[in-house]
Amino acid sequence: MGLSLPEGIKAALQYAADKLTGSARRVFMAKTVKAIGRGGQRWAERELGWNRGTIRKGTHELESGFECVDAFNARGRKRAEAHLPNLLDDIEAIVSPHSQADPTFKTIRLYTRITAKEVRKQLLEQKGYSEEDLPTVRTINTKLNQLDYCLKRVAKSVPLKKIAETDAIFTHLHQVNQAARETTEVLRMAWDAKAAVKIGPFSRGGLSRLLIAGVDHDFTPQTILTPFDILLPDHDDLFLYFTESKVTSDFMVDVLQLSWPILKDRFRPSWLVINGDNGSENNSHRTQFIKRIVDFAQENQVNVRLAYYPPYHSKYNPAERPWAVLEKHWNGALLDDVETALKFAQTMTWKGKHPVVELVTGVYRTGVKLTKAAMADYEKMIIRLPGLERWFVDIPACPP
Repeated sequence: MGLSLPEGIKAALQYAADKLTGSARRVFMAKTVKAIGRGGQRWAERELGWNRGTIRKGTHELESGFECVDAFNARGRKRAEAHLPNLLDDIEAIVSPHSQADPTFKTIRLYTRITAKEVRKQLLEQKGYSEEDLPTVRTINTKLNQLDYCLKRVAKSVPLKKIAETDAIFTHLHQVNQAARETTEVLRMAWDAKAAVKIGPFSRGGLSRLLIAGVDHDFTPQTILTPFDILLPDHDDLFLYFTESKVTSDFMVDVLQLSWPILKDRFRPSWLVINGDNGSENNSHRTQFIKRIVDFAQENQVNVRLAYYPPYHSKYNPAERPWAVLEKHWNGALLDDVETALKFAQTMTWKGKHPVVELVTGVYRTGVKLTKAAMADYEKMIIRLPGLERWFVDIPACPP
């Protein structure tokens, strides 16, 4: 083709095409070639550097009136989970028991003590992957970051507090929780109390988009609320209960009784596994707690298994993780009355779901306990795991 255009016009056409993107660029190129006439595609490729395939695509869009959507995300190498659809779930199942919440609740990230190399090894041994199927350790590390797990350096000057049974407790705890996850008749829950929150016009150190004046000192709060949660780790359901009284053994079993109709109707469990931190009000030697939980199991005809985390390791309890979300959600707001605090709790989300929120009224007395004779009768109704009697207790619905 003998068409010859001044260099200035060629530069203008190239500049205009470079400033456009996607369909608009292709249609501009197609209109230019159509105006040139026969042989325009070859000339545009030679003189302007335009790709003829792009010109043809633009011509199709121009003549049909339909815009071709560029699927850039379909190009290149696919993610590992595209080839292994269960990979992320399997990684989370391995890492979650080894992860703890941020002790300060300032971030929702989880700190884990297991390395990417060990995760890959466990995927091979536990989940049945082959060496050829699994991605590299570096990719596994990327997936751990993608799932919001990160390593935390342990200060050498602060020794880890462990008791002789810690490793054995964790080993059996993982077995119990894994069995609960894989058995439909077993429902696993975890519970925990958060530090008390003072209700009043107090500055709590957060940020707000509104101009809010808060009181610096919180010496005389209107009241004090203590949050308590029940979390279903395998289903991401969260129940939040607030009390102006004390979180006692009676309170804990009462909120379990409040949530039980929902849990029973939805899951129909024959076994209820409860993860706790073996605190002063719910440990397995707290006589009032054992009495109330035994009564609960028999009244509701459900077997209960108490599975505690070892001492000094309560941050591994998954029930601690929602507190960071709640703290970030209402931080910066003035919790100047109980209703405001409850509304903020209702509007938070955990794993995309709003929690069930309820204020538990009434006064709970501390120091309630059974006599040795009465406790001896209840000891006959429970089964303690030999060697780990304090941390694993089975409570049959029908006493032996």
